[in-house]
Amino acid sequence: MVALVSTVAYLGLEARSVEVQCQVAPGMPRFGIVGLPDKAVGESRDRVQAALAAMGLALPPKRITINLSPADLPKEGSHYDLPIALALLAAMNVCDAEQLADFVAVGELALDGRIIPSPGVLLAALHASGDEKGLICPAAQGSEARWASGVSVVAAPNLVSLLNHLKGVQVLPPPEPGIAEPADHGPDLKQVKGQETAKRALEIAAAGGHNLLMIGPPGAGKSLLASCLPGILPELAPSEALEVSMVASVAGTLEGGRISRARPFRAPHHSASIAALTGGGLKVRPGEVSMAHLGVLFLDELPEFQRPVLDSLRQPLETGEVTVARANAHVTFPARVQLIAAMNPCRCGHLDDPALACSRTPRCAADYQSKVSGPLLDRIDLHVEVDPVSASDLALPPAAEGTAEIGARVAKARAVQSGRTEQTGARTNAELDGDALDTYATPDEPGRKLLLQAADAMRLSARGYTRMLRVSRTIADLAGAVNVGRIHVAEALSYRRQPPRA
Repeated sequence: MVALVSTVAYLGLEARSVEVQCQVAPGMPRFGIVGLPDKAVGESRDRVQAALAAMGLALPPKRITINLSPADLPKEGSHYDLPIALALLAAMNVCDAEQLADFVAVGELALDGRIIPSPGVLLAALHASGDEKGLICPAAQGSEARWASGVSVVAAPNLVSLLNHLKGVQVLPPPEPGIAEPADHGPDLKQVKGQETAKRALEIAAAGGHNLLMIGPPGAGKSLLASCLPGILPELAPSEALEVSMVASVAGTLEGGRISRARPFRAPHHSASIAALTGGGLKVRPGEVSMAHLGVLFLDELPEFQRPVLDSLRQPLETGEVTVARANAHVTFPARVQLIAAMNPCRCGHLDDPALACSRTPRCAADYQSKVSGPLLDRIDLHVEVDPVSASDLALPPAAEGTAEIGARVAKARAVQSGRTEQTGARTNAELDGDALDTYATPDEPGRKLLLQAADAMRLSARGYTRMLRVSRTIADLAGAVNVGRIHVAEALSYRRQPPRA
């Protein structure tokens, strides 16, 4: 007899159908798994055997063959444990094979028969919903699976309760969609003393989803400003939250199956590798740039990152996705991020202070800044100098405007942009392109003349020119202006600088 159970293989954010076929035939006792399994799948044999033993069941003294079809698709992960166990139980006539045909099963098995969490349940649920099937998954991830509309979810804590549910002896309660607690948005912008130019640049970056680079000496408040950014960003829309949660589900970081509406904020250490930042590894997993999808990727001490690691971000920043190429597959992850970077002006950090600067000034600054390539700097819309804060600034009372007030203006500007979404397909001004850019971001005649003069004088690239148009549109949105004027272009140009020459 051959029993069949459906499951999935994960390829990036795509779930592909896999059929688990189990045959119990006469012959020398053997338990084999075929169909390009990786080591984790191969070890399922021992976990399944131990889980059945915990239920009081022994494997029949026959030749047991598990085939994962299609055989040419690599199978990775521990989520094959549960479908393999169910297919074997169906082949042993312990459960009904026809009833299992209506479900997709995913989950890892513990040696005592518990069904424990495995990455990617949300993707499996969406796939099952598309195939008009139900989903069998671990109880701890039932709330995650329920976010897929129209799917019947059986969330079981162990094999015994799952079999009893399928036989009608026990009824497992349907899970409810899980919602994460509101995130802590970090420090309030009222804590930032001085730095009015930097705070204005941060507001523009938040309102339009623009990339921002802050340059200043140690202790000027660059990291504090970046940590304030999540507080002024609007919450994710429901569809955006689902996108972000799909990445987290594949990475196995969706805690308790709860989906959050807060935008991701990722701040990797400067020792991160290319695979850690853009994705990859032996088993391809999303990197930091994908974990920050629709949120913020903060790179502190920018020049301290290895140059090849930084240059690997150039394509994701331009296209909004990252593709990891392997010999047997190409895996694509979304990477629509807002890059916020911070750096010192030179290695000693005190370029403009004669009393503290090193003896190698200005050569020290040229060598240090040349670690960041010109093409990467060209992809950063806003460049702002963060001046050192004096003792008199620190003694000032808190600023009148903080996170709440600036966040309200950002939300209002984002609402204006969302009104253009149907016509442009762009979520924010940073994504405006083509005809949409011409329609909504073309400045009036005085503004156009100023931009052309500045493009000549600053030798802006085509990319730099279009990015200035987008920033000008955001500044106009913050001001409540219908058209982009000269004053908006002038402010946008004030945040642009020529990349330093090596």
